[in-house]
Amino acid sequence: MKIKTLFIAFVAMLSVNMAFAQSTPPSAETVLKDAIKEAKAQKKKVFILFHASWCGWCHKMDDSMNDPAVKAYFDKSFVVKHLTVMENNAELKKTENPGADAMLKQYNSDGFGIPVWFIFDTNGKLLVDSHLRPEGVGMEVRGKNIIGCPAAKEEVDSFVKSLKLTTKLTDDELAKIAARFRKNDPKYKGE
Repeated sequence: MKIKTLFIAFVAMLSVNMAFAQSTPPSAETVLKDAIKEAKAQKKKVFILFHASWCGWCHKMDDSMNDPAVKAYFDKSFVVKHLTVMENNAELKKTENPGADAMLKQYNSDGFGIPVWFIFDTNGKLLVDSHLRPEGVGMEVRGKNIIGCPAAKEEVDSFVKSLKLTTKLTDDELAKIAARFRKNDPKYKGE
């Protein structure tokens, strides 16, 4: 009888722990660490995208990267992972990745809004971020603005430059990515 009671208590505790583990998103550190491991195995870089459910530009970024016209270019170059931040209500706050806000701050990207993106190498070194900086200014200087989801010509040009620095994408592939992202600009009439 005691063994049966202990077994039931053990199963109940295990069930509660599993339910909690399933409802708590992984930490930003875990997401990055796992992405780096996956990227090493696949000989890719890591693309981390900070987003929230309410963020229209975050959805545009996802839609653009997953557009069949360019998706293969991102897939062959990156392990893409999302970190949820800045949710608005208590229920959605539970979907945020613990430590994601701290990661934004660590890389001087807090206070700008979202989406924000980072590209890391397989050693966890930040290679580029979504800051829009004047020509000749390095990553050590915090940009005054972020690109977020590239749309305006200057943003798309900066995004493509970041991709050129971190991938082996061809000029033709980069041009297709640029054309796709330019469609995000409501003022875009074609070039």
